[in-house]
Amino acid sequence: MKYEVMRLWAKRAITYILLATTSIGTASSSLAQQPPEGMQAQEVGVVKLERQPVPRTFNLPGRAVAYEQVGIRPRVDGVVTEVLYTPGTPLKVGDPMFQLDDATYIANVASKNADLVQAEADLPVKQAAYDRAIKLEGSGYTKAEVESAEADLASSKATLDAARAALEYAQTQLSWTKIVSPIQGYAEVSDVSVGDLVSSGQDSAMTTVTRLNPVYVDMRETSSRILEIWQMVDDGIISKTDDLSADIILENGETYTVNGSMVAPSATVSTSTGTVSMRFQFENPERKIMPGMFVRGTLQIGEMKAFLVPQRAAERNAKGELTVYIVDNSNTAKQLTLEEQGTYRNNWIVVDGLDDGQWLIVDGLKNMAAGTQVNPVEAVIDDEGLIKDNETAAEPEASDASASSEKPKD
Repeated sequence: MKYEVMRLWAKRAITYILLATTSIGTASSSLAQQPPEGMQAQEVGVVKLERQPVPRTFNLPGRAVAYEQVGIRPRVDGVVTEVLYTPGTPLKVGDPMFQLDDATYIANVASKNADLVQAEADLPVKQAAYDRAIKLEGSGYTKAEVESAEADLASSKATLDAARAALEYAQTQLSWTKIVSPIQGYAEVSDVSVGDLVSSGQDSAMTTVTRLNPVYVDMRETSSRILEIWQMVDDGIISKTDDLSADIILENGETYTVNGSMVAPSATVSTSTGTVSMRFQFENPERKIMPGMFVRGTLQIGEMKAFLVPQRAAERNAKGELTVYIVDNSNTAKQLTLEEQGTYRNNWIVVDGLDDGQWLIVDGLKNMAAGTQVNPVEAVIDDEGLIKDNETAAEPEASDASASSEKPKD
């Protein structure tokens, strides 16, 4: 009897458990089938797209090259007796730099001067003999004697001319014993000292003088990119400017304040790098740009009509394509895939795929997906690509209801 009562109570307990489980499952199914409450539209910041003239620029590597640079070498043999300049100080054309021992050259000048005096004294004698021979020809002088006197006179004149030339050269050699700067600029530390023997035609320079203002910057671009630019110009995408200009960024990240002008492009392509060199000239009064310095150049070749898409508003998909979200006419986020044509400041340059008046989503993109209901609010982006507080910003005004650029209505 006792065991039957226990079995009865066990059956009842199991029955209650089954009924409770069924009740809970039914309640859960009922909750799961209830529709979610209506979600509020996500507020997003938008900017209005307009096609505008955009400077077409390219960032190129560059290297500074001296406008003028010369290695100072002697033109005559001699021993250095004095160093006449201070390294690092500015030099003008003709400023003395070295003095060589000039004793030999002074003596040579004196010798050549004596030869000139002798030649000058001999010329009147030969002239008088020739005049006398002409006057007495046929009555005391034969024709052969006259011709001989004429030859002596010509020889005397030639000797005089040679003596003058020899003296001038000797004086020039004497002047070369004082070595001067052929250009204006700044000289390096001397590689020779007093007492060193130098000779004309030697390979090593005594020092180097460099002119720093202005300065050249050689920038390089691939030949394939140049062909692409020419094609864009031919297609009318880029309106080419007549005078190419460039800006540069120094090695420390500083933007150089002076624009450079094109000097000349190279007429050949490098066989090792496949690039074409373009030389620009920059004023360099503060000597910030030094020869050999590596810089980054920004070359503006013209303008193109395009849309500027803030980089903060775009991202790359798995294929590497540029994607953005715009607001369609039903206040829904729509994703577009674009092809950029480079960058300008903090924006992508886009030629096709967008229309004037469309509203581009630039803020609130963290969890954005196509089809999301949005509440667009006009935003302002500063030059750094950041959203600015815009107290006067209002929601974009609606336009033609049939246009895709219409501001979505709430």
